[in-house]
Amino acid sequence: MAEQDFETQSSAGNAATGPSAPAGIPMLVWVAFGVLLLLALAVIFVLPRLVTEYELPFTRRAEVDPAIIVQTANVPLNAVSPFDEAQRARERKEAQDVLASLLTLQAELNEVGAEVWAEEAYQSAVEFARLGDEGYRSQQFALATENYQQAEQIFSDLSASMPAVFNRYLEEGELALQQGSANAAEQSFTIALQIEAGSAAASTGLQRAQSLEEVVRLLREGMRLQESGELQQAQTLFQQAVTLDGDHEGSRDALAQVRSAIANQEFAAVMSQGFAALQNKQPEPAIAAFERALRMRPGSQQAQEALTQTRDQLAINRINNHQQSAAEHEAAEQWQPAVQEYDAALSVDSNLVFAIQGKDYAQKRLQLDILLEDALTRPERLAEPAVYEQTAGVYYAGRDLENPGPRLQQQLDQLEVVLREAQIPIEVQLISDNATQVTLFQVGNLGQFSEQTLSLQPGRYVAVGTRPGYRDVRKEFVVGFGHQTEPVTIQCNELVAAGRS
Repeated sequence: MAEQDFETQSSAGNAATGPSAPAGIPMLVWVAFGVLLLLALAVIFVLPRLVTEYELPFTRRAEVDPAIIVQTANVPLNAVSPFDEAQRARERKEAQDVLASLLTLQAELNEVGAEVWAEEAYQSAVEFARLGDEGYRSQQFALATENYQQAEQIFSDLSASMPAVFNRYLEEGELALQQGSANAAEQSFTIALQIEAGSAAASTGLQRAQSLEEVVRLLREGMRLQESGELQQAQTLFQQAVTLDGDHEGSRDALAQVRSAIANQEFAAVMSQGFAALQNKQPEPAIAAFERALRMRPGSQQAQEALTQTRDQLAINRINNHQQSAAEHEAAEQWQPAVQEYDAALSVDSNLVFAIQGKDYAQKRLQLDILLEDALTRPERLAEPAVYEQTAGVYYAGRDLENPGPRLQQQLDQLEVVLREAQIPIEVQLISDNATQVTLFQVGNLGQFSEQTLSLQPGRYVAVGTRPGYRDVRKEFVVGFGHQTEPVTIQCNELVAAGRS
């Protein structure tokens, strides 16, 4: 009864709440049917909104084909199973992950201007991305992922190639600079700077490219001036070009060439001055010019040879002058100046034979001249036998010379007379007081006398007188050689003080 009451109550309750389920269908079947109905509604209404949320940025949203909507709407509620839906969700997630990486690479490449320096590859990647978009919109996620991966790979390759591309544009820029193409160089260095913004080489290259036209203009004008012989003005323009671009080979070469030309011109001018002075018989200014030229161009064979020849010529001139002067002095029997001239010639070249021999002869003649003059000016010394013998030897040496010359001949003649006179005694009268003791050094003690006459050879004599209590006396006199012989008085007349007697 109780059970019957419970069933009765349940039936009554069900009848009160709504229509009753068809008889004979289990409750679980109805639940499963309701879940499938909800999934079908989600596919129709929720999924399109999700697609809209993940729309890609590559192309404008394409118009959805109404046939697709109709086809989708006509799909039976039980056509998509939960497993298939899960697979599609996973594929969609994979497509979205690849897309995110793709977009990151694209943004990085956009910053470095890849759409310019890799336009073809960049556009190819974009096309693959668009195909991926189309697959994504049609919910063909595997196909979308494949196309996105193709685009991603292209962008990745472009990113990896940036160092090589950077170097290539640097090289192209340098080549354009060398070829004088300012626009091409500027474009290459600009792209290189986009790839590597902090590159000093690219920045410098861009600056050079921007000044290239002015550099080329300066070079052309400078070359025109150089061809017309205006070297200094050309040098100024070339220097300006180098200042604008110190790495421009053409500017550096042009500046070096014009400087070399100016140096050659100045060198040639100085050498010409030297040769002109040499032609005008001005060796000293010529040597100064050649030395200046050698300082301008150290090691110059031309300047060194000119300097050597000029010095040699100057030396020859000096030697000839000294030789001529020496000969003139010899002719005038001026032996001391002759010796000096030979010494001057030997100071130029110590191996000059004429100067060595000439000096030796002049010195001997000078010595002979000195001895002859001494014998003639002091003939009284001939009273000494040794002096007489020496003087006689000098006399005979002079007589043995060939072509003695007027001066020597006169000296020898005079000395011959002196030597002869020196052998002829002359009477000399000596006077005293018969109280003075007289001594004649060259003769001996004469004693005391009032008057005495001696026969003396010509010469200088000294007589001394002494007497107790009187001061001694000394008397020098010359006998002969043209001196008038007068009596010689020798006597002590001056008393000495008492304290000394």
